[in-house]
Amino acid sequence: MHLVFTQLFLMESVSCKWLLLSFLFLSWAHSALSAVDGVNGGKVRGVNLGNWLVIEGWMKPSLFDDIPNSDMLDGAKVSFRSLNLNKFVSAKDGGGSSVAVDQDKGDTWETFRLWRVSESDYQLRALNGQFLTCTGRGASVTATSESPSLAETFTIERWSNDKVRIKHSSGTYLQVSSGNGLRADYVGTPGFDDGNAAIFVMTFHGDVLKGEYQISNGYGPQKAKEVLTQHRNNYVTREDFQFLSQHGINTVRIPVGWWITKDPNPPAPYVGGGLAALDNAFRWAQEFGIKCIINLHAAPGSQNGMDHSSSRDGSLDWTKSDNIPRSLEAIEFLASKYGSDPALLGIELLNEPHSPEVPFNTLQDYYSKGYDIVRKHAPTTYVIVCQLIGPGDPMDIYKANTGKSKVVLDLHHYNLFDQSFDNMSPQENIDFLYKERKPQIQSLNTADGPLVFIGEWVNEWSFKSGSQEDYQTFGRAQLDVYGSSSFGWAYWSLKNVNDHWNLEWNINNNYLPL
Repeated sequence: MHLVFTQLFLMESVSCKWLLLSFLFLSWAHSALSAVDGVNGGKVRGVNLGNWLVIEGWMKPSLFDDIPNSDMLDGAKVSFRSLNLNKFVSAKDGGGSSVAVDQDKGDTWETFRLWRVSESDYQLRALNGQFLTCTGRGASVTATSESPSLAETFTIERWSNDKVRIKHSSGTYLQVSSGNGLRADYVGTPGFDDGNAAIFVMTFHGDVLKGEYQISNGYGPQKAKEVLTQHRNNYVTREDFQFLSQHGINTVRIPVGWWITKDPNPPAPYVGGGLAALDNAFRWAQEFGIKCIINLHAAPGSQNGMDHSSSRDGSLDWTKSDNIPRSLEAIEFLASKYGSDPALLGIELLNEPHSPEVPFNTLQDYYSKGYDIVRKHAPTTYVIVCQLIGPGDPMDIYKANTGKSKVVLDLHHYNLFDQSFDNMSPQENIDFLYKERKPQIQSLNTADGPLVFIGEWVNEWSFKSGSQEDYQTFGRAQLDVYGSSSFGWAYWSLKNVNDHWNLEWNINNNYLPL
């Protein structure tokens, strides 16, 4: 999630009919009335350990404070307007052919996603995925490269924030040529106040991604290791588990990224150390009678294009290349390592895959294979499958009937991220819970399908002037409604600079009466 929130794809209609239908797609059998095995109290009363082993910058922005050019992280969208010509650099048709400096406004074809090589060197990705490229001195810039290397690398030199000059890796600066082309043929070093054709105005578009990829690549290997080691050692501690146990929390849902399975030396830009932190969580959980759910929050290629799935530039590439097999390898690693640990309650195969980029049939096949992998190592562990977010064909629910056991369906409910919630009063928010969400949960509980888990929710809303009593009443209602689910719930999150998203703050300040 990002503060503007990268979970915007969680938007739901007031009726939520598509969501209800998509949740039923697996038809995996369970006894809805049975207690959750091994959990004190019979149901999960949990919390997410968000922003610990998978960074979400909106939850602790200060983690990014010391990154040079921190507004130019991987995935930042920029446009370039010629100061002399007052026209924008544009990749024709969004990429795949020529580049011209001939557009009056910076729109989609004129916006480029940054791939950061260093604090001053970047590769520029056009709308359709191709990179700007140049063969060398005197050559034209085109948007035709499918994979970046030295020929696709440019140094962006900033002056007074918005004015920039762009130097190709061959050592020559770009300028607007006759015919409004873009060429690496400026002789010498252009001055920022010369009014020449090599000076551009750089404008940012949208929010800057702030995930694990951005923080790791932004700091570079040595500084990133220092920052992330400090963060992992202090953000979640043994004392936190003790605190949770004292307040009736019996489960932690732990988001992890695929790179944790490559510890201690994950591929760049990621840095090692996450696996040792996860080991600590299991040890502390065992000490205080808490169960652990491991959640594959960030899969190779990104399953939703968000920074909390460690997308480099907002792309969703999980279904491409070998990313799905690599995801299954990650599940195999986690299941084999933790499958016999007494603190393990469940393994969640994927967090928030996005439709239509992730087709239903592809996800169905992945879940089936992931289930078999977990069962090989952990015969009694719960296998958790997350809702498919976004548009989908309701008829898909009839396509699978695998009859597998101890499967849990993870639903994420927020009274946020949709215009329908914007003007709701406190009472209207509560009415929505009881009129829309509780009937859905009850119908799912009694269906011949998975157990129901509200794996993310928060005691926050769009209402801007709620009193402590308002929040307490809203919190009680959510606990009642989500507590009726057959598997239980997990709050998002344990810690957060935004108070109402912070379970610890809510407990200490009596805003959420557990």
